[in-house]
Amino acid sequence: MGGLEIGFLSVGVIVLLIYSGMHVAIALSLVSFLSVTLQRSDPELAVRLLTLAASDAVADQTFAVIPLFVLMGMIMSASDVGRDAYDVGDHFLGRLRGGLGLATVGSNAVFAAVTGVSIASAAIFTRVAVPEMLRLGYSPRFAVGTVAGSSVLGMLIPPSILLIIFAILTEQSIGMMFFAGIGPGILLSAVYCFGIITMAYLTPSFVYDRSGRFAKPGAADTVVHRGPAEIAAKSLPIVFLITVVLGGIYGGIFTPTEAGAVGSLAALILAVVRRKLSWAGFWNVLKETGHLTASVCFLVIAATMYTRSLGLAGVPVEIGNLVTTATQSFLLVVLVYILVILFLGTIIDSVSIILIMVPLFLPVMQGFGADPIWFGIITVIAVEVGLLTPPLGMACFVIKGCLEDKRISLADVFWGAVPFALMMIFVLALLTAFPDLVYIDRWFGMG
Repeated sequence: MGGLEIGFLSVGVIVLLIYSGMHVAIALSLVSFLSVTLQRSDPELAVRLLTLAASDAVADQTFAVIPLFVLMGMIMSASDVGRDAYDVGDHFLGRLRGGLGLATVGSNAVFAAVTGVSIASAAIFTRVAVPEMLRLGYSPRFAVGTVAGSSVLGMLIPPSILLIIFAILTEQSIGMMFFAGIGPGILLSAVYCFGIITMAYLTPSFVYDRSGRFAKPGAADTVVHRGPAEIAAKSLPIVFLITVVLGGIYGGIFTPTEAGAVGSLAALILAVVRRKLSWAGFWNVLKETGHLTASVCFLVIAATMYTRSLGLAGVPVEIGNLVTTATQSFLLVVLVYILVILFLGTIIDSVSIILIMVPLFLPVMQGFGADPIWFGIITVIAVEVGLLTPPLGMACFVIKGCLEDKRISLADVFWGAVPFALMMIFVLALLTAFPDLVYIDRWFGMG
C-alpha cells in the first residue's frame, strides 16, 4: 500500500471512528499506531516511534502559552467583563437600527481580545445579550444568531487558542500569527455590522419580533442611561488588559508566553479589585483551565503521532505530487482545501480539524510558495464556520444550553446563525482573493 492510499484511508478511518463516538485524540492515536505497524510490520517499533512523538509534542516550553491564555480568559469570563463590554457597546450603539446587534458584535470583538475562546464568548453573551435583545423587541433567531456569529471572533482576534495551536503545529511565530489575526478580525466584525444594518432595513421581519411574544411591555421606554463615569469604569479594565497583553507582545517587551503569564496576573488583580471572583469561583476557573488545557494537549500529542505516521509513509510528498500532476491552479487547490474543512466542520471540532488537515496540506501550500501565516488565517476562518453549522455546531449547542428562554429551539439557533456563516464565507473569499488583507499594516500601504 502506497503513501497516498495510506493517507486517504487514515482520514476515512478517523472520520468513521469519530462518527462512531470515539474521542478524536484516541482515534488519531489508534490510526497512527496501526499505520506505522502496517508500514514496518513491527508493533514494538510503532510504540517507540509514537512514544517519542508524544514526548516531543509537549516538551517545548512554547506550550505554556496555552494554559496561561486560557487561565486569563477564564478569569475575565468569571469577572463580568463580557457584561461590561456589552453595556459600553449598548451605550454607544443601542439607539441605531439593529443597534443591539451592532453592540453585541462590538462587545464580542473586544471581549475576544482578552479571552481567545469562542465558547466562552458564546456562553457569556447568551446570558447577557439575548435577554436584553428579546426584551427590546428583537426576534429570537436574530438575537441568538448574532451571538453565535460574533462569538467566533474569539478564535480569530488575538490572543486566540487556534492561532497558538496552528503556530506551534507549523513552527511559525505566535506573535506573527497574533498580528495577522487583527486585520481579518476587524474585517469580519465590519462585515457583520454592515450585514446587520442591511438586514435591519431590508429584512426587518428577521431582525425584529413583530408578534411581541418575547418583548416586555414598555421595554422601549426603559432605556438605561449611563453616565461618562460609569462608562469609563466599565471600559478601563478591558482597555488596560488589552494594552498590557497585546501591547507587550507587539512592543517587544515580552514573549507571547510571558504575555500570557502577565495577562493572567493582571486579570486576577482586576478580578480581586472589582470583587468579582470568590475563592470558589477561582477554584472553578482553575479546574476549567486544567480540563481545557489537558484536552488540547492530548489532542496535540495525538496529532503529532498522526503527523509522524503520515511523514513515515510519505503521504505529504505523495499528495503534493498528486496535486501538482492534477492541476497547476493554486486557487483550485485552496478551494478544495476550504471545501474539505467546511465539510469536516459539520462533524468534528475546530482543534481536531486543524490537527488533521494542516499536516496534509501544509507541504502542498509550501510547494506553491504560499505564505504560512496567510494559510493559518484562512484555515482558522474556514474551521470556525463549523462552529455555526449542523450537526455539530458547537457554538450553537452552547448557546442553546445557556438559554434561559426555553421557547427558543436549537433549530432557531442554527437558522439565526445562517446569515453570519454566509458572511464568514464571504470574508474567506476576500482573503483568498486578496491575501494582503491578512496584514493590517498593508491596508495603508505600510507593509
